[in-house]
Amino acid sequence: MREFLEKADILLPDFNKVDGSKWAVIACDQFTSEPDYWNEVKSFVGESASALNLVLPEIYLEDNRSARVEKINAAMKLYLDTVLCAHENSMIYLERTDSVGNIRRGVIGKIDLEDYDYSKDATSLIRATEGTVLERIPPRVEVRKNAEIELPHVMLLIDDIKKEGIEKIAERKNDFQKAYDFTLMLGGGKACAYFMDDKAVSDFQSVLNKLTEGKENPLLFAVGDGNHSLATAKAHYEALKAELGDAAKEHPARYALAEVVNIHDDSLGFEPIFRAVFGADNASLISELEKYASETEKAPENSQYPAQSIHCIYDGKEKDISFAHGSHTLAVGTLQIFLDEYLKSHKECKIDYIHDESSLESIAKAENAVGFLFEGMSKSELFAAVSRDGALPRKTFSMGHARDKRYYIESRKIK
Repeated sequence: MREFLEKADILLPDFNKVDGSKWAVIACDQFTSEPDYWNEVKSFVGESASALNLVLPEIYLEDNRSARVEKINAAMKLYLDTVLCAHENSMIYLERTDSVGNIRRGVIGKIDLEDYDYSKDATSLIRATEGTVLERIPPRVEVRKNAEIELPHVMLLIDDIKKEGIEKIAERKNDFQKAYDFTLMLGGGKACAYFMDDKAVSDFQSVLNKLTEGKENPLLFAVGDGNHSLATAKAHYEALKAELGDAAKEHPARYALAEVVNIHDDSLGFEPIFRAVFGADNASLISELEKYASETEKAPENSQYPAQSIHCIYDGKEKDISFAHGSHTLAVGTLQIFLDEYLKSHKECKIDYIHDESSLESIAKAENAVGFLFEGMSKSELFAAVSRDGALPRKTFSMGHARDKRYYIESRKIK
């Protein structure tokens, strides 16, 4: 029986000495246009030991990055000596209570990056669900290149419709040793985790094997969150292979820590990731989008793409723009195709990806900002869509609200 998700030497702080609420920090790709959130995080953490000191929030990715990375690497060395404890050959069952009280269940272990391919037409066991922006990888590789440890916010989805895997582990959680249990900062909910016993690990491996049986080029793990983080891990590993040759296959960076979640978990909701464009002539941008929409009326009535609508917020106004036929199966894809072309000829503009409708509405009130809202996809469509069409447009969906994203808690040595 193959182990598709492996045990790992998982690093955790000694939570008898470290405040878990200050240690755990939300995924670095959240609140990228809201410095107030990250300022509040820094204020809350203060001088306490925190994963905040081990990651680079993307809001600061272009802000004195080299100095920040150097500081992060120094903190990693310090925490390895003073804060982090190794739990060797472990797999963790996690219950994450979100901001409204729903409980999401997951299993944390390591995956083999040899099984992962983020190209659009990949046929690997682990695939990206959304388009990977290649330009976003090099600055993230710079962060990972000399890092002693990795802290994942990667979430992999499995299509276990019968709920035979993680849900069965949940029934036995009281048989396991507790790993941690604390409230997450700034309204993030709660995290409670357990070290799985050998039977639970073996049973879970059996379910993963069953999910691949009889399938040609099976899609076992779909990357639901943290695709660019995982793509960065892959790029770093490929660079090591080029440098070390076969010796790289024994390198700890061949693997990446991730949380596996059943897409059919009742608590797991899919929400669209919206778009905001800054620095444009708003009226001109809306006019060009309307022209783009009018051109879709010329598409044949039997077009494979459905009618769609995009809600625009700008200059204190709101407007719905309708498409007789989209240029993609999803409204987000139709919009992204337009914006990609628009941004090529408007270099002064910047796009951001917003995970919350209220955040988008607030951001769209700013001068020279346009917000775009649209209907999202159903989670039941995901595996079939990726298997059929390959990776979806980048930043297509978000699993839950921004404050319900994965927090950095566990880590693993990669040097």
